[in-house]
Amino acid sequence: MDPTPTTLRAAEPGEVGDERLDRRLVLLLAVAVAVSVANLYYVQPLLPMLRHDFRAGDGVVALATTLGQLGFVIGLALVLPLGDLLERRGLISTTALACAASLLLTGLAPDLALLLAAMVLVGVTAVVTQLVVPLAATLAPARERGRVVGMVMSGLLVGILLARTLSGLVAAAAGWRVMFYLAAGMMAAVSLALRRLLPVSRAGVELSYPRLLASLWQILRTEPVLRRRAGLGALSMGAFSALWTSIAFLLAGPPYHYGSDRIGLFGLVGAAGAVMASAAGRHADRGRVVGLTVLSATCIAGAYAAILLGARSLPVLVGGIVVLDVGCQGMHITNQSEIYRLRGEVRTRLNSLYMMAYFLGGTAASGASAALYGLYGWSAVAGLGLGLGSAAVLASLLVAARAR
Repeated sequence: MDPTPTTLRAAEPGEVGDERLDRRLVLLLAVAVAVSVANLYYVQPLLPMLRHDFRAGDGVVALATTLGQLGFVIGLALVLPLGDLLERRGLISTTALACAASLLLTGLAPDLALLLAAMVLVGVTAVVTQLVVPLAATLAPARERGRVVGMVMSGLLVGILLARTLSGLVAAAAGWRVMFYLAAGMMAAVSLALRRLLPVSRAGVELSYPRLLASLWQILRTEPVLRRRAGLGALSMGAFSALWTSIAFLLAGPPYHYGSDRIGLFGLVGAAGAVMASAAGRHADRGRVVGLTVLSATCIAGAYAAILLGARSLPVLVGGIVVLDVGCQGMHITNQSEIYRLRGEVRTRLNSLYMMAYFLGGTAASGASAALYGLYGWSAVAGLGLGLGSAAVLASLLVAARAR
């Protein structure tokens, strides 16, 4: 029999728990999210190395980022809804183990075509991140749901930030393949820990898999809050991805000429966003969602004025990245806080729909960013981000107007 915590149990769909969630379990969930989401971002500082090793152009190697995100969207559509159908502990641990295998294939890839195919599989299985987040919301009592989600989402941001830094340092010391072998080992360890320590959690939904997928459209059609928040999420993730897809090329070229280790260190610049995630969760619990949404969108748009000038000024570029990460994380947490207030019995599917929109926005912007950088340079990338940020400001003002 698998050992499981005896003082914790999963809430039934829609149930409101009274007991405070064990902090050790919250920490485990945050670590699992951090290690899982990092798999989507290890490749970003490695793009110049892949370009050299596989003798490919910027736009082609940048597909490693874009296809990883596309695979994540596929996982959100086809794997994540299973969280409302299957026992969650088994689903999460199995998906984590599959992610470990996909990362191992990426490290072994003999050519760029196979690496790109493996990155799609990495993206599909990295969806374990979004299986964990709604589980955290389900386990938490309603009065502290925003705080718990904020803490787990802080783990997500830390994973994104440290992924780039760790990847750059490991690749500079031992080569890019070793980074993927290391990532595979970490995911295998996460799978074991989740299997041993998560409580059994059954959703209790009695639907076939085809009917479960078909229900996604019905949920989207009947939940206007979800539609609005999904649109905001797509814009904010698009702005985020536009920067991080192309920044490695900027930093590898003049006037910076940085190697993968120094490029990876830029992941730490956004550490302020990790603080923002936790703070945003607390403010959401206090009913300050609308104002925080507008403020977050304004930060996203304003950051790109500095990011544009960052092509020639490192301090200005760093300042723009900090403001962008704060805005994107604030938007993401407020969006998820609002979505998790909706119907508890379909929480995983609500998260699936929101995150599909979120990463579709990121995937589209990632592809556009790589193409624009190749054609017109950094100013075009900054223009794309500014346009997405401005659209987020307008959309957030409409949300605020509806709330009055």
